[in-house]
Amino acid sequence: MTEERSTRPPAPSDLLPDLTTEQLRALHQIGRQWDRVAGESEEWRRALPVDPNVGSYPARHQVRQPRYERFVTVSELGADPRTTLASETPGEASTPAGRAGYRLRRVLLGPALKSTALVRERMRKLVALPVLSSDALSSVAYGPEAMLTILVIAGVAGLSLSLPIALMIMLMMLVVGLSYRQTIRAYPNGGGSYIVARHNLGPTPGLLAAGGLIVDYVLTVAVSIVAGIAAITSALPALSGATVPLGLGVMALLLAGNLRGVRQAGILFAVPSYVFVFSVGAVIVVGLVDAALRGFPPAPTTQVNATTGVTLFLILRAFTSGATALTGIEAITNAVPAFEPVEWRNARTALTWVVLTLLALFGGLMALILVTGTVPAPGQTVLSQLARHSFGTGAMYVLVQASTAAILLLAANTAYNDFPRVLSLLARDHYAPRGFMRMGDRLAYSNGILLLSVAAALIFVSFGGDTTSLIPLYAVGVFLAFTLSQAGMVVHWWRSRARHWRKSLAFNAAGAVMCAAVFVTAAIVKFSAGAWVALLAVAVFVTVAVRVRVHYDTVGRALRLRPHAASAPGGPISVVRRPPDEGAHTMAGSSRAGRTSDREAEETPEEIHHLSVVPVETLDLANIRALAYAASLRQPVLAVHLSPSEEEAERMRGYWLQWGDHLPLEVVVCPYRTIIAPLVNYVEALHEQRSDLTITVILAEVVPLRWWHRLLHDRMAFRLRHALRERPKIVVTTVPFHV
Repeated sequence: MTEERSTRPPAPSDLLPDLTTEQLRALHQIGRQWDRVAGESEEWRRALPVDPNVGSYPARHQVRQPRYERFVTVSELGADPRTTLASETPGEASTPAGRAGYRLRRVLLGPALKSTALVRERMRKLVALPVLSSDALSSVAYGPEAMLTILVIAGVAGLSLSLPIALMIMLMMLVVGLSYRQTIRAYPNGGGSYIVARHNLGPTPGLLAAGGLIVDYVLTVAVSIVAGIAAITSALPALSGATVPLGLGVMALLLAGNLRGVRQAGILFAVPSYVFVFSVGAVIVVGLVDAALRGFPPAPTTQVNATTGVTLFLILRAFTSGATALTGIEAITNAVPAFEPVEWRNARTALTWVVLTLLALFGGLMALILVTGTVPAPGQTVLSQLARHSFGTGAMYVLVQASTAAILLLAANTAYNDFPRVLSLLARDHYAPRGFMRMGDRLAYSNGILLLSVAAALIFVSFGGDTTSLIPLYAVGVFLAFTLSQAGMVVHWWRSRARHWRKSLAFNAAGAVMCAAVFVTAAIVKFSAGAWVALLAVAVFVTVAVRVRVHYDTVGRALRLRPHAASAPGGPISVVRRPPDEGAHTMAGSSRAGRTSDREAEETPEEIHHLSVVPVETLDLANIRALAYAASLRQPVLAVHLSPSEEEAERMRGYWLQWGDHLPLEVVVCPYRTIIAPLVNYVEALHEQRSDLTITVILAEVVPLRWWHRLLHDRMAFRLRHALRERPKIVVTTVPFHV
């Protein structure tokens, strides 16, 4: 992968790998071998019994797919005769189950979006702010309380340290926020911890950063939903027995909302975040104004029993517990491509708003805590006590509690935005299965969203909706990612020496030191309480990712083009070539005149008329062998490439020309990023022109030796065979490539 491609935002066209100069040279040499071996290539390579541009026969061809909940219209794309457009059209499936499935899918997810709608799916700052900062904003609901819960066991002496520790946490918020602003400036296409650490520190630190984020995102979903459900059941004790069903219901809501796309999820979840900021801000303002009007009287003395003395260990525990208020602050740097243009500028602005809001809410709550002398109490959160102090038990108190429960539940939405993006980047670098690069109907990384939901649900159910034992390991992974990201930025500025590099390096170095201190402290003081689980999970993730990369590298070396490894068909193929002055309509007319019944009644070889269709994903050794196999049968061959975008289609045409354009290639642009449905429809459209033809679909299939490696490859041959087996005179065969 080129350096430029590895730093640009993920896109549907990433599925077609870039060919290096060496690979292009090998591709050209293989094409020259085809010229030498094929002999009279011009006599056979353009001869086809059908018109590959099915848009011209008939003008619009629509095929029902009984086993699919939707069908695809194949039509001509503008004035470009080289391309066929496959577009999803709402319609009726041929079975009641198919119709019901299609309607349910559209009700839940909405209509499918074209790849070109990716820009329209991006978010305005006002929408992106609550979507990407809900995790960070929700942390002010429990961050101050987590710090006080540790300090209170040392009595009044411990509580007296709350102000300096809070000031240190706020300083770290400011430094880390400014550091990530520098990251966005250096990586305007999106520079989360994984990209920054991998580019500047190497693959292993990059995987450690990604592992920390992956673990943290899964825990964010589980813990946030537990906290939100706890807030609900505290207000409505009758629901305490339904914790698990309620939590799974919230996960289902988050899953459906995020499968609808980034912008739709933002619109759905933005209001609760703004209500939370407003209500907590009102608690702070009303409480501080009331104290100011009374001349800031001394805080009432709180009687607490000290069970331990003030020690360095206690201070470090309190600091790391309060530092959980920083979790989620990195989300915007991971999701820069999700912003409207100019992406990096809008992302920096949104990050500034998040940091300022965090500082205002965290600092305001700590000031109000000191003024009122509030300490953690059983059965009531610190925020609830402050809300009662400011508003009593009226409507505003209810609003504060309701918005707090909502923001805690929706904090999981930050993970739903960033977890799939990190997985897509890992898949692009061959550290995760390629399926995580695919975008769903609504231009969301559906596979990553589903995986996150399943993983979080398993943790949630396994612990019965009570993840208290998971909270100690909550911040370990994210501060590991913070540390590596900031250290990577230090290396970046040192190497680039760009404008203002010294100032930027200083910010990132300070952020790296602070985050490293929190990570090391959390790993030590919380190790026995469960931090070892997070560290083990990161280590397992890195090991699995490396093994996945080893497999893909092995497959890549096996599929690398070598001019001596591929052979073209063994001789010229004799066919009747269509006269050059006959167009598609003449060919279509003659095929209709000579068409026989499509009943499978052939009894002799002479009655079978062939057309081989070879779907080509990319021009590697497996696909070249499939083309050579098809051509060696001495029957007409048509290559088909399904492309999610015009940009990717043009790259494929360029590779095809580099190879030598030895066979007809039809590029089917699939703007909805589906594969099987458009391919099935295209084959059916070809068969509609000549129902007497026997169409053989020849697929290149990578066959790993170990069964678990098969999970890393698609099953297109199986799915295509399943979809076409009820259609007469269509054969699906595979050319296996064993690795």
